[in-house]
Amino acid sequence: MQKFTFFLVALCIWGCKESNNRSTPNRTKDSINKEMQDAAHDLAGNFSDQSSMRFSSSRVDAFFTKYDSLRNFQNDLNTFYTTRNYAFAWYNDNGLTEQASNLYARLENLPEEGLNIVLPYKRQLDSLFNITLPQSTEQKSETELMLTAMYFFFAQKVYGGLEESASQKIDWLMPRKKLSYTALLDSMMKQGNTSGTQEPVYRQYHLLKEYLKKYKALPADNITVNLPNNKPIKPGDTSAAVTKLRKKLLLLGDLTNAGDTASPIYDANLLSAVKRFQRRHGMKEDGVAGSGMVRELNIPVKQRIEKIIVNMERNRWLPTDVRGRYLAVNIPEFVLHAYNDDSLLWNMNVVVGKDVNKTVIFAGSISEVVFSPYWNVPASILKKEILSGIAKNPNYLASHHMEKFFDGVRQKPGPWNSLGAVKFLFPNSHSIYLHDTPSKSLFQEDKRAFSHGCIRVADPKFLATYMLREDSTWTQDRIANAMASGKEQYVAVKNPMPVYITYFTAWVDRQGDLNFRDDIYKRDGQLASMLMKR
Repeated sequence: MQKFTFFLVALCIWGCKESNNRSTPNRTKDSINKEMQDAAHDLAGNFSDQSSMRFSSSRVDAFFTKYDSLRNFQNDLNTFYTTRNYAFAWYNDNGLTEQASNLYARLENLPEEGLNIVLPYKRQLDSLFNITLPQSTEQKSETELMLTAMYFFFAQKVYGGLEESASQKIDWLMPRKKLSYTALLDSMMKQGNTSGTQEPVYRQYHLLKEYLKKYKALPADNITVNLPNNKPIKPGDTSAAVTKLRKKLLLLGDLTNAGDTASPIYDANLLSAVKRFQRRHGMKEDGVAGSGMVRELNIPVKQRIEKIIVNMERNRWLPTDVRGRYLAVNIPEFVLHAYNDDSLLWNMNVVVGKDVNKTVIFAGSISEVVFSPYWNVPASILKKEILSGIAKNPNYLASHHMEKFFDGVRQKPGPWNSLGAVKFLFPNSHSIYLHDTPSKSLFQEDKRAFSHGCIRVADPKFLATYMLREDSTWTQDRIANAMASGKEQYVAVKNPMPVYITYFTAWVDRQGDLNFRDDIYKRDGQLASMLMKR
């Protein structure tokens, strides 16, 4: 199967805990429990490497005449069997292989993949697969071709996901992985016993799949947590609301050492559970259950299941193998991550675009660091904000340290500048870049969607040092001086750094905990509708 050399967030978000500080994770936390590691029950098994049992190439045309709805896979199927000289792949001397049973089981359980799909020719597949009497050569060839066509159907839906035009409708402009299902199946066949073969989906897919199973198995959730007298629930409190809080967190798996589940006392065990829930939802881990936490607690399990499913779909679009250093921003998480291969180097809080100024989901490479930058006011902001300000106050430009520049307006470098003391450029058609900001207090907020679309970083000096680390002339003192100089200076990055701007609202972290974030741009519902229509 083709190796993928471009990236996606993905590697990062799912491995890290949101933090206001840069941190180096404890890699032992990557040892998620055995159940989740084994979640990728792939299509591996004992493939047939026999070459004596063959069928006539004319059977292929006859098959697709009978099963016309599968004709989209005819070219793939022809290619596959031509290379095998039409030798059976799903049969050996003892009949159908283990691999055939594995595929059949996966087809029987498509809902476990988060898919709402009617399997074509399900009745015929059942009949062919479950024949107990000796099969004729014609029946064997029909069963053989049905299994291969169904493999391509399965691979397209589970490994590839919705067509690229669908992801573009929800503004996913990241490059998607490219798969050759024929090459993948051929590779699996040649490996013989491939019980260790990794399926071509990013590992987060399987982790979310396990949580999908768990959430579908949850009992009816009739527990509604309320705040007594609209006051937050705090450690040491005693009330009926504490009992409900305890039962809810037990149901969701945050409270593992339950003790007396009917206890109305907010004790140390409950405190740990509250903090765990807060961490999983990107909240301050203060142990205080306020209105924001209660809102998250009372979201129906059905909605959580939908969120898991849509993020499983996004994971189908990701590359499975990423190498080198890169940066990744997960918009709903409000965090920038730096990675080297699959190793998290550090995290940094960011501010992203407001709903009316959405940050774009795309990829690029940071090629320049600009110290003490001018801010060239975008035409949209000029029209909506600056011109109206000038109309009201003739001294508006001077009071905001701005000046006319060709046909537009720009803001001069300095502590007042909206881009702060440094910006990081990666050429793109969306006018998006990373930059400093004079509004430092916003980084302490739980929800950080305040910008006009660009991405503000919490520690710009550290990021500049990281970007220029391969140039020994750019010491920390020199960087600090350049940021404070008030004179714009462009510096080329020796090895441009890939950066990926992504959008994930559910993932499993390195502690094995399921994280949720708000769908700040209302993208989950759109994707869920597309999946249901399919």
